[in-house]
Amino acid sequence: MLVSRDQLEAGLARARAQVAEPRAGLYGPGSASWEINREVIQLWGGGRAILMQLAHPFVAHGVDQHSATRTDARGRFQRTFAAVFAMAFGELDDAVRAARRVHAIHTRVRGSIDEDVGRWPRGTAYHANEVDALLWVHATLVDTSIAVREALFGPMEPALVERFYQEQKRFAYLFGIPDSSIPADHAGFRAYMARMLESGELGVGRPAREIGGFVLAAPNPALGPVMDWYQVMTAGLLPGSLRAGYGLRFGRLERALYRASIRGMRPVVRALPRRLRYFPAYLEAEARLNLRRAPRIARLRGALTGISPRPR
Repeated sequence: MLVSRDQLEAGLARARAQVAEPRAGLYGPGSASWEINREVIQLWGGGRAILMQLAHPFVAHGVDQHSATRTDARGRFQRTFAAVFAMAFGELDDAVRAARRVHAIHTRVRGSIDEDVGRWPRGTAYHANEVDALLWVHATLVDTSIAVREALFGPMEPALVERFYQEQKRFAYLFGIPDSSIPADHAGFRAYMARMLESGELGVGRPAREIGGFVLAAPNPALGPVMDWYQVMTAGLLPGSLRAGYGLRFGRLERALYRASIRGMRPVVRALPRRLRYFPAYLEAEARLNLRRAPRIARLRGALTGISPRPR
């Protein structure tokens, strides 16, 4: 089923109905979503989320055939982050504008799969606004946020996980995903994730492997050791079946490095000052609501990276 413009608007109306203060945005102060997703360390999960998304052939072929990832990686990811942060930390109107813009872009992303992968035969038509593919992309973001948080700080309290999951449904509404397609609670969500990983819905084919390799490659030789480390840290977060599909090594040495890195990262993250620990978009949102003044360094980082709550 494709999400039409009317269905998108219905989703936006559902999101609006759950927002008490539009100026605070989709979630706002005190939300589990801000508490979890404000952490800069969530960028660690970026590679995981991208590789999981690409494991859906509709996503991989859409990116391969319609994206500038290979020729304009920095620009593409800046645009992606601008949209995501507008939805997560901007005012509600910012989130709605970003959602409409993403939907409009998605209407042009269509084509056919050029390989047999998973349960999908060559020639299967795909569309970026297909509900099941949108739900999978949404699910990878939710699942990755939880995975990073728990890997670094230990298991989350069930009540916090459930509150976070229920809040994240609003993000799904911004893509027009209907309630009938969204698992009702976090237990249902875990079952959905397990089902997707065990089914033929996913499959790491040629474009997924090629783009995944590009994402994890060093942009220049000097960053080679850093990206080698990041590849291990990404492999450690990935479900085993997808790790194998991408050919990522995670043997005894990699597991030891992964565990040692987490032990080292944990106290560092806890000790960081707010201006470095949290995303500029979150700090700017606090300043917008007169909760705190955004540190100058956070404003500067937002300007340099394009990760700002207002899309450009």
